[in-house]
Amino acid sequence: MSELKINHSVGALIYSIRTKRYLFLLRDGYKFAGTWGLVGGKIESNETPIAALLREMKEEIGGIITDPKIIPIEKFTSDNGKFSYHTFVTPVDDEFMPELNAEHRGYCWVKLGDLPKPLHPGFWKTINFDSVMKKLAVLESILTVSE
Repeated sequence: MSELKINHSVGALIYSIRTKRYLFLLRDGYKFAGTWGLVGGKIESNETPIAALLREMKEEIGGIITDPKIIPIEKFTSDNGKFSYHTFVTPVDDEFMPELNAEHRGYCWVKLGDLPKPLHPGFWKTINFDSVMKKLAVLESILTVSE
């Protein structure tokens, strides 16, 4: 009997508390090149979602964020159960210039109402869930109050 191959991935919306904007990366040279998405990627075997996210953050934007807060927002699982995606928010005090690796050719900091286009199709689906947008709005209000 063949083993069911499951692809588990992670991504983070990095949120600047001071400017109330999110970091988006422009993909380059890989699947969905030319689309805007999050920091993230595939969870390796024997790796937790948090460990995978920390690794992906270091690989894709450098070691700029030290001791990040990682807040779970949503977990999507495909109907056939072969794909899951964990979405997190990582608040930072202020915007920064990421040290991009070869997977990306640009970045921007934007408010959710001004998302760059075209969005990565997976993130486009995630951001169009009312429940996700409500969670982000609550999180933004909590982070603003705690400043």
